[in-house]
Parts: sequence; C-alpha cells; structure tokens
Amino acid sequence: MIHPLSDVQSKNIGENTNIWQFCVILKNAQIGSNCNICSHVFIENDVKIGNNVTIKNGVQIWDGIEIEDNVFIGPNVTFCNDRYPKSGNKNFKLEKIIIKKGASIGANSTILPGVTIGENAMIAAGSIVTKNVEKNTTLIQKRK
Repeated sequence: MIHPLSDVQSKNIGENTNIWQFCVILKNAQIGSNCNICSHVFIENDVKIGNNVTIKNGVQIWDGIEIEDNVFIGPNVTFCNDRYPKSGNKNFKLEKIIIKKGASIGANSTILPGVTIGENAMIAAGSIVTKNVEKNTTLIQKRK
C-alpha cells in the first residue's frame, strides 16, 4: 500500500510494504518486502532497506545508509552521513552507515557518520552513537 498523499518515485519496493502519508522516496531507493514506512519519512536515492523493516515517523534516510532485514528505527531517529556539514561543500565526503539485521534504534537517537550497528543490537532512546556497536549489545544511556 502506498498512501496517495506520499511522493514515491522508486519502483524498487517489495511486496506487502506499506508507505504512509507524507513520505518522500526518491527514484533509486531500494526497499524490501513487508516493511512499514510511517508518515513523514524521507528516503534518499543511494539507500538500501531490507525486508521486515519498520521506520517510524519523522526519520530521514540519507544517501549511503544501508538497513538490513528485521530492523526497527524509532520515531525521529537522526542519521548523519557527513562529518563536516557545510552548505555548498565541494569536498563533501559521504560516510556510510550500516544497520545490521535485527537491530533496534530507540526514538530520538542520533547515528553519526561511518557507524555500523551490529546484528541484534539495541540502542536506547535518546542515544548519540559515535562509534560502531557490536552485535548483541544493548547501548543504554546513563542517567545522572
């Protein structure tokens, strides 16, 4: 199902994937089967999303991000693919982000450029992920 209030330019979308209202998905994005792309999600061109992935509201998936199967992305998760962002930067260096199968990323987390989140890793809500997370790891934000 593709909601009529979305702008879905890609033809690379698997069966039984739901794309809700106010989403924008660019032409070369690849999205697997049985995914749930919630409202107000933006997906750029050089993006690969596996099967059975849930992306909650308010998430932007930029070029160079790969999300494997069975991943959960919580609401308002922020991905950054440029370590030194600057308007009109001619020296832009895209740094890929890979989210391995079965990982979960909690709401309002920020994932910095060049990070890999391992299989079945659990990222707590509000986390700032600055380095790779090993598989089967739970990253908990310490409260003061």
